[in-house]
Amino acid sequence: MDTSVLIQTFLAVFVLADPLGNAPIVVVLTKGMDFEQKNAVVDRATIVATLVLLGFAFAGESVLHYLHISIASLQVAGGLLLLLVALDMLQGELDTYSVDQDRDVAITPLALPLLAGPGTLTTVTLLMADQPAARFSVVVGIVAAMLVTWMIVRQAGRIEKLIGQTGAIIAAKLLGFILAALAVEIGSEGIRALFFR
Repeated sequence: MDTSVLIQTFLAVFVLADPLGNAPIVVVLTKGMDFEQKNAVVDRATIVATLVLLGFAFAGESVLHYLHISIASLQVAGGLLLLLVALDMLQGELDTYSVDQDRDVAITPLALPLLAGPGTLTTVTLLMADQPAARFSVVVGIVAAMLVTWMIVRQAGRIEKLIGQTGAIIAAKLLGFILAALAVEIGSEGIRALFFR
């Protein structure tokens, strides 16, 4: 078990899932549902997001080889993508989703793309590819981050009332700052590998 890889994976997945920032969206998506229905939606969304992340972590590298995309190129693209997400978080630009009663909001948009978006999928692929000897640590980091995310998202209504609009904005900006630093680190590693190897 590589603790540093586990912590890096946990932080990356947790920050990208952004349970605190997504709490108001969860409240809107589950509006009109009773307590048990809301919990069932959150449970299903978290399970789906976790399975998608684990599947992408293991299969993502094979897909890259098939498409002849190098890890360094993915690092640069992933870093840019994460930086764009981080900038949106820092600027307070939150996506708004229309609620459609005929579809399962647990799958879309809660599981995909809120909890397991393109940035998260790219990150877990990179972490798994960069740390082939620490794959178990990456898996544990993903599962642990999604477990904590699940616990927080289940309390979405309470968190929204507790931290309020201002608290949600502050949390999103703090998480965005951490994500921006992580994006620069991932992107710079890719640039070094592409041009200075």
